Amino acid sequence: MKQIITSLDLGSNSVKVLVAEVYKDELFVLACTMVKSKGIKKGLIVDGEKALESIKEAISRTEDVLGIKINKVIAVAPSYYADFIKGEGYTTITREEKQVTGEDITRALQAGVYNRVQSNLELINVSPVEFIINESEVVKDPKGREAFKLSANVILGTVPKKNVYTLISILENLGIKVVDFAFGGQADYYEFRKKEYSDKLGAVINIGDNKTEVSIVNEDILVSTEVLDIGGKNIDRDISYIYDLSIDDSRKIKENFALAHKSLASTGEIIECLTKNNEHIKINQYEVSEIVYSRMREILELSKKQINLLTKKEISYIIITGGTTEIEGFDKVYSEVFGKNMDVTRVDTLGVRNNRFSSALGSIKLYYEKLKFRGKQASTISEEEQEELFMSKKKIDGNSLLGKVYSYFFDN
Repeated sequence: MKQIITSLDLGSNSVKVLVAEVYKDELFVLACTMVKSKGIKKGLIVDGEKALESIKEAISRTEDVLGIKINKVIAVAPSYYADFIKGEGYTTITREEKQVTGEDITRALQAGVYNRVQSNLELINVSPVEFIINESEVVKDPKGREAFKLSANVILGTVPKKNVYTLISILENLGIKVVDFAFGGQADYYEFRKKEYSDKLGAVINIGDNKTEVSIVNEDILVSTEVLDIGGKNIDRDISYIYDLSIDDSRKIKENFALAHKSLASTGEIIECLTKNNEHIKINQYEVSEIVYSRMREILELSKKQINLLTKKEISYIIITGGTTEIEGFDKVYSEVFGKNMDVTRVDTLGVRNNRFSSALGSIKLYYEKLKFRGKQASTISEEEQEELFMSKKKIDGNSLLGKVYSYFFDN
């Protein structure tokens, strides 16, 4: 059975549905849909009926592309008021074969959760810190080891139930089950994770439309996260206020004309716009880039300050992503604030080469790795549905669903 996984990411600007196959630990996008958000602010659903419209449209478009029904998804959970606590549990192995299996790992992790999550909170993730074999040997992966007792020390990530229950209810009305959640910072980390990060402390910054999420990851585990109420829309509002433009026109100028760093802009580049009062004005690229630069610098400075509030320890790396980082010249502003040795991370997956998709992509990778570690199948699409998918995509063949497509691209 192929590992085909569907993720859902709700943003203030867009709802993203992504379906991907993970083959030999590589992710290949099968379908990706992005529609304008309605009833969603800062990742939270504020109007259920309008949010339902957006989610239904995104799901429907994706189903049209694939030719099958989507009935299971993993979702990115809003991180407002997220809390992280320690837990520990154990399981005994009484069967004759004493080798640790994925089922033993799952039971030990479940024991680490027992009676530790308050009734008003929803458990989002359980991250194993270490396992202890027979109360003596500490290991990261106990699978295949002989043991009569397996203990687990874990970090539990929780959010208020109101963060996710409206979404669960909406999806249930559409006949869709949420099989897992992921924090945005956790998903972004898995999208850009490198082997050298596994034993280090680092930060993840996602600059979205209405918010900026700052997270701390220690040795592959998300340990804290905070949401700042500032993002790309603040830049739109600045441009709108100064030039008396609509928010939509301001966004277009930000994304298609202005630059993130004023030193890269030209005083000779001019565009003509129509104000809200129907007056024709001319906008200079250098001047509008000054506005973008000022607000972008503020967002990064606030993010840097938040990192220092979340951890007093020195960090080894920073992952920075989100749709706002796609503005041309962002790298230069970033290096001014964080130093030249810090690079801006870029999504490089065929079909979704844009940082706005990092959480959707990373949540799939996280889910796959989580279930692989526990010895389980990660696919959210059944064998029967996969058969339908193959029938509707007869021209796509090979060991991987995208095998022939990739051969075409790279052999010609």
